[in-house]
Amino acid sequence: MLIHPQFDPVAIHIGPLAVHWYGLMYLLAFMLFLWLGKSRIRTLNRPGWDDKMMDDLLFYGILGVVLGGRLGEVLFYNPGYYVTRPLEILAVWQGGMSFHGGFLGVLVAMALFARQHKVPWLQLMDFIAPLVPLGLGAGRIGNFINAELWGRPTNVAWGMVFPNVDDLPRHPSQLYEFILEGLVLFALMWLYSRKPRPVGAVSGLFLLGYGSFRFFVEYTRNPDDGIFGLMSFGISMGQWLSLPMVIVGLVLMLRGQRKSATAK
Repeated sequence: MLIHPQFDPVAIHIGPLAVHWYGLMYLLAFMLFLWLGKSRIRTLNRPGWDDKMMDDLLFYGILGVVLGGRLGEVLFYNPGYYVTRPLEILAVWQGGMSFHGGFLGVLVAMALFARQHKVPWLQLMDFIAPLVPLGLGAGRIGNFINAELWGRPTNVAWGMVFPNVDDLPRHPSQLYEFILEGLVLFALMWLYSRKPRPVGAVSGLFLLGYGSFRFFVEYTRNPDDGIFGLMSFGISMGQWLSLPMVIVGLVLMLRGQRKSATAK
């Protein structure tokens, strides 16, 4: 049995200013997105795609992630709580960001970006999909440092006791998600996207991969109380939100394979 290290959630104190690890993980995610994106632009060598475009893309992405992620947390998981504490909606440094809300926010932000820059939306999503997983992994490390989103009770040797919960060893589900949604998904996406793929196929792999990994990890993660209740038909809120991703991902990949076969 392991004991959570109980990190100080504040990384740096500068007078009255406190810089939280959670915020630093988001900063790291955005930096990785920018670095990988500029590297991918040089590899693809597409006319009109340059570092300036990547800087603009990051700006739109940040808006989508932060606004969508926070609104997703409020609407999908804790609407009752935030109705009585509306000012806490702004306290993003305390944690509480929904991936699925952030994902929807990014979809909207990328649609606006694609319209402004006259780039096909699905082609744009194929471009950014491989840039996302390492940032997701950084976010999960932030969750682990904050000792939030802990797992269900377990008797595995690496079960961990988290502060402010109980004395039961629990799955370190944040680390499972860091490995699967971060490292493994990044490796799959980066390798798959190195070769030309039908439009939508790379996005499809991301949806299928993330949705499947998240659905699986939810069996070890303590279920969050969502708008459907703690569990609905034995499925958690995170699983309900991941199912459409898996379905759409499969459709996009099958569609891409069919188009590829027709072209031959």
